[in-house]
Amino acid sequence: MKVIICFIAAWMISYASTQSPNGSTIGTLYRWKQIDYQYPSPAQRQEAIDAGEFIQANVIPLGIERWKGRVFISTPRWKSGVPATLSSVPVSSQSESPELAPYPNWDWHNAVNCTGFTSIFRMSVDHCGIMWVLDSGQVEAFETPRQLCPPTLFAIDLETDTVVAKYPIPSEFVLQNSLITNLIVDSRDARCRDLHVYIADAWRFGLIVFRDSDAAFWRFSHYSFYPEPLLSNYTLHGLNYQWSDGLFGMSLGKYHLGDRPLYYHSMSGSLEFTVATSVIRDPSRVDNAVSEFTLLGESRGGDGQVSAAAVDRNGVMFFNLISRDAIGCWDTRNPYTNDNLAIVAQNNRTMIFPNDLRMDHEVPQLAWVITNRLPFYQFNLIDPLDYNYRVIYFDPAEVVEKTVCKQYI
Repeated sequence: MKVIICFIAAWMISYASTQSPNGSTIGTLYRWKQIDYQYPSPAQRQEAIDAGEFIQANVIPLGIERWKGRVFISTPRWKSGVPATLSSVPVSSQSESPELAPYPNWDWHNAVNCTGFTSIFRMSVDHCGIMWVLDSGQVEAFETPRQLCPPTLFAIDLETDTVVAKYPIPSEFVLQNSLITNLIVDSRDARCRDLHVYIADAWRFGLIVFRDSDAAFWRFSHYSFYPEPLLSNYTLHGLNYQWSDGLFGMSLGKYHLGDRPLYYHSMSGSLEFTVATSVIRDPSRVDNAVSEFTLLGESRGGDGQVSAAAVDRNGVMFFNLISRDAIGCWDTRNPYTNDNLAIVAQNNRTMIFPNDLRMDHEVPQLAWVITNRLPFYQFNLIDPLDYNYRVIYFDPAEVVEKTVCKQYI
């Protein structure tokens, strides 16, 4: 009951809410002009600033997850002066721009010799309350890139706030210039024993699979993981830039008859693909599964680049249309055609570059989105007087009303 009350309180203080095309509310839980941290004291914060350990303009929120009364946010160390790379904020904060509390504590962000966190990109929470965290091991990617530690998968117990496991990705699966940037957890039984994690390498176009039962890794390669050349040129609010990111967004379909599909796409692309998870969960298929990775349907068009995607409990996929300041939907029971895609949220002020998107495990289920104006951050064009970063949420069942994504049972 306490968690429910906290969430209702947060809902009532939602900032700058907008409307979906069907009139549903898209809530902005938090928004920031610049990110700040919860230091032990004002003096320690100032010491960090004076030492160049905290440069506020260099901090950007990237990944998001929600578990019960907290939202978890990653802040990768893409530029110098990022003091902590994973934090939490309560769902019930009374501030519209709350300070981030380094998670699970400051010690994990000040550790040396790869004993703590280096630069976390994204997280994925399984239904047993373990948050799987992807640490790139690289710092200052937008300045002078340095690979300080191997890319690593961490497991954190959210009930005890304890890091319970650490799995460096073996070097044979990390190629030169790999950008291991996204992950999704596939947990099926009630106790999360049959658990796999799927990890995307956006720059060397690979899918890495981790099996929890024996901590084994393996890697698939496929031409569908590559970017589309013409979709690697972007224009967003007058800014033109080029990215050639391949495999990035992944989402899991409904479990049926012992299997479920993995849907995936390149960031710089307009096409959606699919593969049965029974294929990628079998390491013996690494070299003989080319025909199993298939095109799902039609192109989303010239501005159809998508970052993250997620499928809700009703089987509806939601996806971030980063060149349209929008979130789209698709009922996975229908063919993947443009006639079956719809826009559920769009705003050219509050939704500039929706980057990450996750479905929580609550009842009722909610979707959570980070918008962060990433291209403007990359080129040092962020206006510190404007609200640049937002945590957005919506009810997936509500926003599909009166759209082609509505589930009719």
